[in-house]
Amino acid sequence: MSTTERTSREEFGAMWRRQQPFWHAAMAVVWGAAVVVTLLDDPGPWGRGPSLALLGLMGVSYVALGRRAMAHEDVRLAVGYHLVAWGTLLAIQIIDPDTQSWLMFFVLYSQLWAMLPVRWAVVTTFIVVTAFGFVRWAQSDFTTGDLDMIIISAVISAVLSLSLGLFITRIVTEAETRAQTIDELRAAQAELAASERDRGVHEERERLSREIHDTLAQGFTSVVALSRAADAALARGDVDAARDRLALIERTASDNLDEARLIVAELTPGHLQSRTLGEALHRLGAAVSSENGLRADVRVTGEPVPLGGTAEVVILRTAQEALSNVRRHAGAGHAELILTYEHPEQVVLEVRDDGRGFDPAAARSGFGLDGVQARAAEVGGSVRLRSEPGAGTTLRLEVPR
Repeated sequence: MSTTERTSREEFGAMWRRQQPFWHAAMAVVWGAAVVVTLLDDPGPWGRGPSLALLGLMGVSYVALGRRAMAHEDVRLAVGYHLVAWGTLLAIQIIDPDTQSWLMFFVLYSQLWAMLPVRWAVVTTFIVVTAFGFVRWAQSDFTTGDLDMIIISAVISAVLSLSLGLFITRIVTEAETRAQTIDELRAAQAELAASERDRGVHEERERLSREIHDTLAQGFTSVVALSRAADAALARGDVDAARDRLALIERTASDNLDEARLIVAELTPGHLQSRTLGEALHRLGAAVSSENGLRADVRVTGEPVPLGGTAEVVILRTAQEALSNVRRHAGAGHAELILTYEHPEQVVLEVRDDGRGFDPAAARSGFGLDGVQARAAEVGGSVRLRSEPGAGTTLRLEVPR
């Protein structure tokens, strides 16, 4: 996963930040309703002024402390805000027993669970319910008859607050856990992808080592042997033999150069990342046609689908080695590469040529078929070869999608 990609937990935090304006709006509406009710209701023993002042202090504390606590998830600011908010609401209850400011319960209880840890929210809920219950009982002159109603009211308030708070907390916890699980899955996928890339690079290096050993190294060995033979011919005065050896050296070096160009043609780092498999095959065919006198046509049928780096490398390398074998052994003037995506379960590559052909049953190893089959087996594919003397050759590679 790239550094610019946001994790699920970051997205969860962004979602919480997007919801905060709704919390602010809810606070404004309920606080405004409490102010309006206080203005319209009969004044208490102390008049409306103290209650309105305390409600104003509550609003200021939300703007100064509560809003910042919610935005920055700061527990210290949240504790300070709730001390002021619940303290002012309790003071209003003390100076005006008939106050309707209990409307603030709806928003303050919710804010407890939104701003404070679960344990603190539970403890605060019990403290608030007990404090308000005791004040009401004291305002009823500790009448036993009113105590039952006060206890029932307190229990209902506590149960509703705890039920709603714990339910919301459970939902938030599950969402955070799910976000963490998604992040872990993404990290595991990234590690698996990196492991697959490393394995593909390692296998490709091994394959290239085999190709270089079987082609270029053998060609250079021939050049060394021919140069020694030419030197020996010159030493004994046989100029014609030396010229023949030099001509063979030139031909061998030219063949090796063509072979190296074929190997390197599609080895540019990221060659299958910067272009599609079909484009890479067209480029390979163009390179072969321009350098070797062999016309290589490429045709792609069906709707291309991504196969993964390893499978596409296998197809590309098979095409490359098949064309190399056609050039070296078939004596062909035309070759055709057909990449087919039409089958729902596999992708097929066919390499056909109009060369001299051979009898596969009687042929010795050395036409590169073993290497092609080994590559195909690595991705669960298969290879078939059809050829007859004088009728050309067709190599068919099938790779599962």
